[in-house]
Amino acid sequence: MRVWHAWAMTACLALAAGASLAQPASGASGAASGASAAVAAPLPPPDPVVEARLLALARELRCLVCQNESLADSQAGLAEDLRREMRGLIVAGRSDAEIVDFLVGRYGDFVRYRPPLAPRTWLLWGGPALGVAGGLALLAIAVRRRRARPAQPLDDAERARLAALLAEAER
Repeated sequence: MRVWHAWAMTACLALAAGASLAQPASGASGAASGASAAVAAPLPPPDPVVEARLLALARELRCLVCQNESLADSQAGLAEDLRREMRGLIVAGRSDAEIVDFLVGRYGDFVRYRPPLAPRTWLLWGGPALGVAGGLALLAIAVRRRRARPAQPLDDAERARLAALLAEAER
């Protein structure tokens, strides 16, 4: 059954690729060619000051798709959209704090790599310390129980077996 699904998926991809190749050429008339000409138009060169500020700000924010990459490092589509939105806000004259507040308002504190220390984030900030303290407490309890347990003397059968093992080891 899995082979059938693989063949069906391959056929669908081949049909989709063929359909995209069958689109009219750029010289054809119609709305589709106008849209592709607008996309193909060269973009103005980026402003180095805006790009440097965008990069510094994007390094402080988390990609919501990847979750372990910054917006600056992520290649996800949402990250590209957020960088484009941030670039527009920078060009519009918004401050870094306003841009971060805009994104936090839209996506929550999760978008920040360093969320603020607030009552709603106390567990986030204190969680690792609580985990270490809990682990150390469990370790102390286990060691204390082991030390408190008295050693039990060997019975006659265990003594005989121990003597036989020691005698065999001496040979």
